[in-house]
Amino acid sequence: MAAGAAEAAVAAVEEVGSAGQFEELLRLKAKDEVSPCCPASSRPSGLERSALLSLPKGWDYRSLLVVHFWAPWAPQCAQMNEVMAELAKELPQVSFVKLEAEGVPEVSEKYEISSVPTFLFFKNSQKIDRLDGAHAPELTKKVQRHASSGSFLPSANEHLKEDLNLRLKKLTHAAPCMLFMKGTPQEPRCDEEVRQGLKAYSSWPTYPQLYVSGELIGGLDIIKELEASEELDTICPKAPKLEERLKVLTNKASVMLFMKGNKQEAKCGFSKQILEILNSTGVEYETFDILEDEEVRQGLKAYSNWPTYPQLYVKGELVGGLDIVKELKENGELLPILRGEN
Repeated sequence: MAAGAAEAAVAAVEEVGSAGQFEELLRLKAKDEVSPCCPASSRPSGLERSALLSLPKGWDYRSLLVVHFWAPWAPQCAQMNEVMAELAKELPQVSFVKLEAEGVPEVSEKYEISSVPTFLFFKNSQKIDRLDGAHAPELTKKVQRHASSGSFLPSANEHLKEDLNLRLKKLTHAAPCMLFMKGTPQEPRCDEEVRQGLKAYSSWPTYPQLYVSGELIGGLDIIKELEASEELDTICPKAPKLEERLKVLTNKASVMLFMKGNKQEAKCGFSKQILEILNSTGVEYETFDILEDEEVRQGLKAYSNWPTYPQLYVKGELVGGLDIVKELKENGELLPILRGEN
């Protein structure tokens, strides 16, 4: 009996294998049309019935949907699949899905999935929450909270507020000195959500707003006073130019790898492969997690004229990405390059 229940729980964590199947699942949830007692005018069309047959049998398409973006090479993903199986036993009204992030890249790109495991939560076809990383207690908490909420809008509004406050905190800490203004010097414009949210977040009703180390300094009048008293330079630290910073980072170690994740935990398949190659050489190297620093992530692409990651540097010079490293290894040229002999 127990074995049968366990098998049923595993079966409850279904796998979606294509972007079309995923989008159809979301659309069917939104239409709320799979009940056998619904009127004929709202029942699925022939095409929709065909799509339904390709999806898991007996699914309650109106329930909370939890999607696990995973990768077969990541052990933490396997652990979280087990957690989902346990949750499926406890919460049969919730639909659990796993989707291979690198196998269905169009869905991963649409929802900005940059590492695994990542969990997205949907109700009425709308994304209402997100969890990045293998955090079983947090996943359990979020599933239980959203599954018990009676309707979509209250939990969504609550989550949107949490999301906005988190976003504002990250933005105010994005650089040692952050100025919120109407646009940029090159293109004046504004993000309305941030524009309104920051007023409440900082209790400051006007713009511009200047933050140092995440703390509000004030608006234009205060900045003028600080400049007149020659205090502004001491309050706002002079940050190095991005190009200078990238030069320092690429020379931080003799062999530097810019990747998604770190030595201990790669967060994409390409980064995992290049780690395995470097580890096989026995050469010491350092890594930089581009997911932790958006400025470096975008800036290094232009600095190196190389649009993808991972990127390998030796003594500050770009060697290349995964394909080039593989080729160098096959040709027996990688080790001399890593040692600085070539």
